[in-house]
Amino acid sequence: MQYGICNLSIIPVRIEPNNTTEMVSQVLFGEHFKVLELRKNWSKIRVAFDNYEGWIDNKQYEQISEEIYSSLESSVLTQAAELIDFATDKNNQFSTVCMGSNLPFYNTKTLVLNTKKFHYDGAILNSKIPKNSIIDIAYKFLNTPFLWGGKTPFGIDCSGFTQMVYKLCGYKLLRDASQQATQGEVLSFIEESEPGDLAFFDNNEGIITHVGIIMKDNYIIHSHGKVRIDMIDHSGIFNLDSQKHTHKLRVIKKII
Repeated sequence: MQYGICNLSIIPVRIEPNNTTEMVSQVLFGEHFKVLELRKNWSKIRVAFDNYEGWIDNKQYEQISEEIYSSLESSVLTQAAELIDFATDKNNQFSTVCMGSNLPFYNTKTLVLNTKKFHYDGAILNSKIPKNSIIDIAYKFLNTPFLWGGKTPFGIDCSGFTQMVYKLCGYKLLRDASQQATQGEVLSFIEESEPGDLAFFDNNEGIITHVGIIMKDNYIIHSHGKVRIDMIDHSGIFNLDSQKHTHKLRVIKKII
């Protein structure tokens, strides 16, 4: 078994080992993973945070030892809290760090990426945030354009949005909406929900394809075209721009 870590701002994770195939997720700076299959130009990986699998370009990551991987697994998760910032090495070369990126072995403005030390001055998050702060974190992504497979404030999909908001608050969600729907406690009615709970929506075949975060007063924040705020009722999401329902409600779940 081999192991790796992302040493770029973002690595696209693809469904097949080819640059022209669908991007299904992203690995952000400082995130680590197992290499399940190594080919000449591509690696199939399993991300440590959520066990999500896909293919990444071999030129876009750094191999690490099993010992470092294990140390990362047991260390406190420290994340970048700024929309965008930079980590600089001893030669003043910088790496771009997006909000929600990992800061491995962070200690007093120093982080270690494999054997290389970086200086990082930005704000950090390294503990669980109360549930009533989830919406405050979600607002940071407002108007982010929808990007299939995206996880950053520069492009994000619906489940990437909910996953990253929860991650920044110190909680783990799986990657896809259908996977996230297996987590937490089912609520019977919208009236039972609290801001920060998740609402899931299905298609005509009954497959869960969309997720958003419940707000107060029957509003929801979700990624649809962009991260936006709409109304939610027992039928689903009512789009305030088009004045029509766009997503059919399947279930509401309390995750924390």
